[in-house]
Amino acid sequence: MKIAIIVPMEIEAKYYHKYFHSGHKEMFGSTTFEHFCVNHNDLYIGLSGIGKVQAAMNLASLLCQVNIDLVFMTGTAGSLQTSIQKGDLILASSFAYHDAHNTLAGDYVEGQIPGEPAEFVLKSTARTQFAEFLQYENIEYKEGLIVTGDSFIGSQAQKNDIKQNFAQALGVEMEGAAFAQVAYHFNKPLIALRAISDNGNQDANEDFNQFAQKVGAKAAKIICTYIEKMNS
Repeated sequence: MKIAIIVPMEIEAKYYHKYFHSGHKEMFGSTTFEHFCVNHNDLYIGLSGIGKVQAAMNLASLLCQVNIDLVFMTGTAGSLQTSIQKGDLILASSFAYHDAHNTLAGDYVEGQIPGEPAEFVLKSTARTQFAEFLQYENIEYKEGLIVTGDSFIGSQAQKNDIKQNFAQALGVEMEGAAFAQVAYHFNKPLIALRAISDNGNQDANEDFNQFAQKVGAKAAKIICTYIEKMNS
């Protein structure tokens, strides 16, 4: 299989560089992907950059040039629920844009871009198998909607605004829906595992700097272990 692992930031990607070695580098879009071979699987690991445009551009550039079979998206997110705490893992079941407001343009719901689904639902055999792996390994995780926008959420007021339209959303970040939209159009399975680095409130910036690398490594270790066990 050809597997892509996409993370937005270097501090979220450090673990992969420690785990996999001897890869050669290839440029796709505006980012460099490292190419490894693990258990007869071709692995492409790259930084997407921060935000929706960077995420979409760099994943689409890779998919246009390499027939990727499976896309993993990992990294961090902020919590939107009191039941979701720092360090928790969220296996996204769907994504939506919290900053897309098009209800006045026609028969659309909040978070929907005209011509696109209201939510990008992640449903595939690959995702089901990964969830079964988490359960078999007794790895605790939450499952649900994650919302995406181009702003860092660092106040309770911002959280409240988002929750007015997405009351059930578990987490918020800046790339996931863009990845999901690209994967949807390329008909590629996407597995999205986000680790909670902050509570999305006034302490988010301080919390993020402290926890992002730690929880990013947590998600990365799980994905690396899963890939090593594939086809073994």
